[in-house]
Amino acid sequence: MDQAFEALMDKIKKYNKNADEDRSLILKAYTLCKEKHGDQLRHSGEPYFVHPYEVACILAEMELDAQAIVAGLLHDIIEDTDYGYDSMKEEFGEQVALLVEGVTKLDKIKCISKEEAHIENLRKMFFAMAEDIRVVLIKLADRLHNMRTLKHMKPEKQLQKAKESLDVYAPLAYRLGISKIKIELEDLALKYLDSVAYYEIVDGLSQKQSERDAYVQNVRGVIADKMEEMGIKCHIAARAKHIYSIFRKMYNQNKTLDEIYDLFAVRIIVDTVAECYAVLGIVHEEYKPIPGRFKDYIAMPKPNMYQSLHTTVIGPDGQPFEIQIRTWDMHRVAERGIAAHWKYKEGRAGDSKNLDWVNKLLEIQSEAVDPEDFMRTLKIDMFADEVFVFTPKGDVIGLPAGSCPIDFAFYIHSAVGYKMTGAKVNSKMVTLDYKLQNGDIVEVVTSSANKGPSRDWLKIVKTSTARSKINSWFKKENREANIGRGKDAVEAELKRVGMNQGDLFKNKYLEPMLKRYGFAGVDEMYAAIGFGGITAAKVITRLRDSYQNDHKEEIVPELTSKTASKKSTKGEVGIEIKGVDNCLVRLSRCCNPVPGDDIIGFITRGRGVSIHRSDCINVMESKLTEDMRKRMIECNWLDDVASSFNTELSIECTNRSGILADVIGVVSEQKLNLIAANARALKDRTALIDITIEVDSKQQLDAIIKRLHRVPGVHDIRRTVQ
Repeated sequence: MDQAFEALMDKIKKYNKNADEDRSLILKAYTLCKEKHGDQLRHSGEPYFVHPYEVACILAEMELDAQAIVAGLLHDIIEDTDYGYDSMKEEFGEQVALLVEGVTKLDKIKCISKEEAHIENLRKMFFAMAEDIRVVLIKLADRLHNMRTLKHMKPEKQLQKAKESLDVYAPLAYRLGISKIKIELEDLALKYLDSVAYYEIVDGLSQKQSERDAYVQNVRGVIADKMEEMGIKCHIAARAKHIYSIFRKMYNQNKTLDEIYDLFAVRIIVDTVAECYAVLGIVHEEYKPIPGRFKDYIAMPKPNMYQSLHTTVIGPDGQPFEIQIRTWDMHRVAERGIAAHWKYKEGRAGDSKNLDWVNKLLEIQSEAVDPEDFMRTLKIDMFADEVFVFTPKGDVIGLPAGSCPIDFAFYIHSAVGYKMTGAKVNSKMVTLDYKLQNGDIVEVVTSSANKGPSRDWLKIVKTSTARSKINSWFKKENREANIGRGKDAVEAELKRVGMNQGDLFKNKYLEPMLKRYGFAGVDEMYAAIGFGGITAAKVITRLRDSYQNDHKEEIVPELTSKTASKKSTKGEVGIEIKGVDNCLVRLSRCCNPVPGDDIIGFITRGRGVSIHRSDCINVMESKLTEDMRKRMIECNWLDDVASSFNTELSIECTNRSGILADVIGVVSEQKLNLIAANARALKDRTALIDITIEVDSKQQLDAIIKRLHRVPGVHDIRRTVQ
């Protein structure tokens, strides 16, 4: 029998008593996976089959059931081969087919950009996750193996995947309590996002390894002797803090590695909860605890089910270090998170009582009309730092850091939020914009005479739950006024862009847009604009794109004021057109290509060849007519390009004092020419900074983007495509 298959089965047998019964099903999936992926190769040159096999091995290490292992082996089958959902359902059962379908990317959805398509795929994954948690566990295993082999991808792909892993998948692993995957994803992401910092920390830790080992041995010996005196059986281990957590501390506190003292933590594992607290007392007798650095996650577990006692103490030579104390059951949950709890019965996934945060997310998304809102919700509600507060009855509520009593009220119930008139924190009245602190006891003051929320609350609340409920109230209560405001906003936007409503508001343009955003009719669209659910600019942009695609023979940027003004021969621009000599070449300003970008040419009528990035939305297959597709032509950059190229970046960031100055400072540090800069405030205390800079290559552009990502408060950076 295949050695790789037997190795997989050995992993499964360690935890699955029914492994022999499941063997035939897993073997059938293993064989089909090998057959269907056949001669397909990965970027590394190895057989593609290696990837799904490794994903299945990761799932086995997470101790998942046979259906999840099978789905891991088959997770790319529907997307990359001719094997369909119905065939999978017939051969492997409905549960396996649903798991694979939940992980499979959407390929038929019409999106205006790759970013929007990515967000829609994330949204699809979360909806599938609410039905069966194994969907996201498979996706995490898939992402982890891709990150382990990221070195074989192009540099721009490495940055994209690393940023995505850090922004979405590592926080998701944390939310599910799977610390092993979270830590590895964060460290791998840092390796590509800031390789200099990564290897600096690795080298620094390596140089201090022997010194740290001696220190740990001393601490272990002292604690072990005390445990033996008390008759407590325990396991004592020490580990260096993972690289990304050290990087965050260095960056946030502006310290060097030599100035970071708590580089390791000692973990003590015992049999019972009572022994945890006994050990804590012994540790505090032996070492002086640092005030304010004790956390009891046993009495008050994290929402991801993590339990442990954490205390930071002063060691023998004055060096602080952290001690974690937990039982073996707690340790298993800390390592494998929800996978340690999830149980399955034949043909039925376990219940989702531990996934309240997912259900709240989906409740919000049932009212969302914009994919960007979904991403904003993830970043704020799901992945932000948390604050833990109590209800008057002693229940623990976890909210994003910076939340106020209004967020708390709407978390409890929308009716409580609507009737809210005030709040008490620790038995004292507070203002509604009071920022909740860990351990606060919060009581909401309500009145049935209250007429509903105030619009000012939208400037105060932190959570998308509260914002969504407040907007929903105004949407229902002030429908007519919202419609009027929406119409005014649309008219103003039409005037701004110089378009006629009669041209854009035709059924063939209007109906797809209404369907895309889930509006039942034009009035509902106006109402959504009126209460702030969507902007008039976004609606008009959609309609205008449809109109221009229908009416322009030439590609949109070539027929608008955004057309590139730079005209030259191929030598001046540094681009060679395949099979054509001495033609007019124009760099399109819709996507601002720079040397190193993959590019494509578009033959215009009487105006030479327009050069676009290959991923420019204006040359996407779906946006071109048959005639336009025939006018695409291959081109490439010459080796001796010696010129500067304007490129535009859109930076999403926290709306804090001085952030524009910090961004401009980074551009100056890199000795780049800043052409223009514009900043504007958005909702949710965020801001958008648009800058135009001169670069000489994509390598230089990637370097400045990488450096800008390190500015505190910067969330996302995109090259502008118009």
